Amino acid sequence: MTIRNDRPHPDTSSFTHRYVRIDGHRVHCVCAGHGRPVLLIPGWPQTWFAWRHVMAALAGHGFMAIAVDPPGTGHSDRPQDGYDTGSIAATLHRVMQTLGHERYQVVGHDVGMWVGYALASDFPTVVQRLAVTEAVIPGLATAPSIFVPPEQNVFLWHFLFNQLADLPEALTGGRETAYLSYVFDTWSHHRDRVATRVYIEAYSAPGGLRGGFAYYRAIPETIRQNRVRAGRKLGMPVLAIGAEFATNDAPLLTLRDHATNLRGAIIPDCGHFIMEEADQAFIAHLLPFLDGGH
Repeated sequence: MTIRNDRPHPDTSSFTHRYVRIDGHRVHCVCAGHGRPVLLIPGWPQTWFAWRHVMAALAGHGFMAIAVDPPGTGHSDRPQDGYDTGSIAATLHRVMQTLGHERYQVVGHDVGMWVGYALASDFPTVVQRLAVTEAVIPGLATAPSIFVPPEQNVFLWHFLFNQLADLPEALTGGRETAYLSYVFDTWSHHRDRVATRVYIEAYSAPGGLRGGFAYYRAIPETIRQNRVRAGRKLGMPVLAIGAEFATNDAPLLTLRDHATNLRGAIIPDCGHFIMEEADQAFIAHLLPFLDGGH
């Protein structure tokens, strides 16, 4: 089955941009719609803009969509430390509180899936429902071998590279377009649907790649935290979505022993950048799930 995704980009002119200051650092948020709050957390190497289709759909169905640039990315500030998922989850919860939302639903993609899991685990009475997509979670998933075949390594090599100290910046400084274009070329199935120029511009800004690398450099601490979190299962409804030509059923398998109310889906004819490559199919799974939290 082929999923068509030829509708125009949504009009984002009505989206509201806000900056919330947490511990002296600004976090950039973009809001759309009115109603039940949904926090949208993007992954690497994207920004809030990856959620534009989802935001428009949520705004039209009685939700307030709140997409963030997590600390270190997009238009948010880039502190020197605090990129483990526990710290980022606590920061984003404080952002939501500042915006007036004590309880809300969470959707996370890629690294945003790591953060979403931490947020749901650390604040179980706050997160009403959790939807995650296109990642495995460090500390929950089995670490792959460094000798995996090349067709699998295309999704894994950056975990080691991005964690190195100094070398990634030295090799990618001034070459951000070449580096990130390789990521978008190899991880997507419909590259023409991905707003690559927006993301390359964002990560080419001073400190942009450093902020993204910081999430990978914090993986050892995130793993330590997740081994503790693994002792308590998520009690809220959880939806795990994979893409046919990327993680497939890995998000579901990652969480199968860590959530009591888990369901999964796989989006066909789609690569890693699922909210853009197959936005209609993704939204078709996401909206009914979130609507169950009415």
